[in-house]
Amino acid sequence: MAKFVLSAFSDEYSHDFDEQLEGLAKNGLSLMEIRGVNGKNISAVTPDEARELKKKLDDAGIAVGSLGSPLGKIKLSDDYEEHLESLKRQLELAHILGTENIRMFSFYLPKDVDPITCRGEVMEKLSGMLKIVQEDGGTIKLCHENEKGIYGDTPERCYDIQKYFNSEIKQVFDHANFLCCGCEAYPAAYELLGDSIYYMHIKDADYNSKIYAAGKGLGRIPETLADLNAKRDDTIMLTVEPHLKVFKGLDALEGGQHALKLEEGTFATSADAFAYAVKCIKDILAAL
Repeated sequence: MAKFVLSAFSDEYSHDFDEQLEGLAKNGLSLMEIRGVNGKNISAVTPDEARELKKKLDDAGIAVGSLGSPLGKIKLSDDYEEHLESLKRQLELAHILGTENIRMFSFYLPKDVDPITCRGEVMEKLSGMLKIVQEDGGTIKLCHENEKGIYGDTPERCYDIQKYFNSEIKQVFDHANFLCCGCEAYPAAYELLGDSIYYMHIKDADYNSKIYAAGKGLGRIPETLADLNAKRDDTIMLTVEPHLKVFKGLDALEGGQHALKLEEGTFATSADAFAYAVKCIKDILAAL
């Protein structure tokens, strides 16, 4: 039997960090994937600011499960060396905040180009990132999320990354992102990637890129978790990523690559949307 632990992107509750901590506590969560902090991305936080955040986290009894970093969420043609410097800074932040995980991506590809023609360059750049992590001591894990428009957006190319790096780069499984790429999340993507799932982002969707709370779309999240529960005996973090209402920083996160259809208007406030998303995944877990 697997042990599921709930985390959340609390910047979808509020851009204000103090309010994020209050929102997590109000919804019974003691773990967060830290992404937006007082209006800026975690990658832009200074070490001194990170130490201040850590004190607040400790006082609130909340831990950081992963840095919600935008690493690898750039074009292949963008400045790679600058990106490596950002990785070095974020490794320091991860150490300060007490997490061993950094979420990352596998680069936006040129439009109208067969992804396989970019494979060599993608793997070379991911190798460079992994080398820096290893030189740092290897205690931090790079965790690759499937995202539309990057090399690893389909189950097959995510599997390619897992095989190429022998799972040294971990797999973050996002049902909604697979569906937004026109790929079946369960059972197809799960059957290919299930054994390599390190942790999951929890949001649901349909094939028209409309986002739903867990169990309300076509992702078949309940079936996925039931299968993991039957086959695994380790701890799996589930990070709630509501995306049910527009929040500060969403445009920057999406990078203009694709337009998600959010449930704007359904929820009066971001706090309401956040609470509903958490409740839906809790209901699924309670039914296991």
